[in-house]
Amino acid sequence: MSAAEVNHLGQLGQGQPPEAAAGSAAEPLRTPLEQPLVFTLRVPATSANLGPGYDSMGLALELRDEIEVEARPRKNPAQPAVDVVVVGEGAADLPTDASHLVVAVVEKILAAKGYSLPDLSVRATNVIPHSRGLGSSAAAIVTAVLTADQLLRASAEGIGLSDDEKLQIGSRIEGHPDNYVPALRGGVGISWESSPEGDGARRFRTAALEPHPELTAIVAIPGFVQSTEAARGLLPPTVSHTAAARNSARAALLVHALTQDPHLLLEATEDSLHQEYRRPAFPAAMALVDSLRAAGFPAMISGAGPAVLTLVTTERAAAVSQHIEAWGRQRDTADTFRPVNLLLARSGATVELSP
Repeated sequence: MSAAEVNHLGQLGQGQPPEAAAGSAAEPLRTPLEQPLVFTLRVPATSANLGPGYDSMGLALELRDEIEVEARPRKNPAQPAVDVVVVGEGAADLPTDASHLVVAVVEKILAAKGYSLPDLSVRATNVIPHSRGLGSSAAAIVTAVLTADQLLRASAEGIGLSDDEKLQIGSRIEGHPDNYVPALRGGVGISWESSPEGDGARRFRTAALEPHPELTAIVAIPGFVQSTEAARGLLPPTVSHTAAARNSARAALLVHALTQDPHLLLEATEDSLHQEYRRPAFPAAMALVDSLRAAGFPAMISGAGPAVLTLVTTERAAAVSQHIEAWGRQRDTADTFRPVNLLLARSGATVELSP
């Protein structure tokens, strides 16, 4: 995703442009570095909604992008030298200059703190599938926020971003924290928007859940992509009171099932707000969800799709994968799915400093 696409998110009402989320730039800008700084970030994939937890619940998965960052004091005070290398997902499409999403967001955050962007070399090894509903854009925003944090810590003041700043900036850019929070902090998160501050700025809060120790995820990764914008465009402006009540009951049950009793997950992951409305956008994914649920497996669309997430205890994982493979063999279609068993990531993004 490029910086221009992030700006477009704000126009869609899903999130804010980076400059709005990070705050206004302070002038004049100072240089944040006096010597080189090298570090590596590892950011997990995520799955949001989890059935009825629309725009509010998400979990982290042990599938991590790795981003190597080398920052140096500017050689040219007037302009930073930026070089981005992308390996794996997005290598053919993502920008390799300062318009890359990660670099653009880092620059806005630094400017809001009174610092200019240093010379920057970024090597991103991307394994999180793009445009599949597995949090690739949230992983990029986490990468940017934590990169800015490291650069600020290396400045003369030595003050990085607070935990709340990390939460607010990334959540405002994403528009909702359901993917962003687990990518940042790991585990399972419930997030919500609280009352705005006096300045009218959006405020987000989050609470962590401790997932059941036997819980694991099988992700059916599709061989095709899906636009989040297109999927959101299918949702109705209102739903009935009956549907809302049914969904709230399932969302409450989902908290219990995720943490205490995974055997209730089939009922707990029933959704009344978004999946059925989006069926026209990814009919093959919904057909797979239908097949898995009919067999007793708690399957759901991952995020805005079209990946399919199934949450089960470890002894049922092989049966889920076998079902997905058998279902695929019976269909005469180009819409294929590859089952991958992923552990839930108990930790979020990590930062490793190089000596």
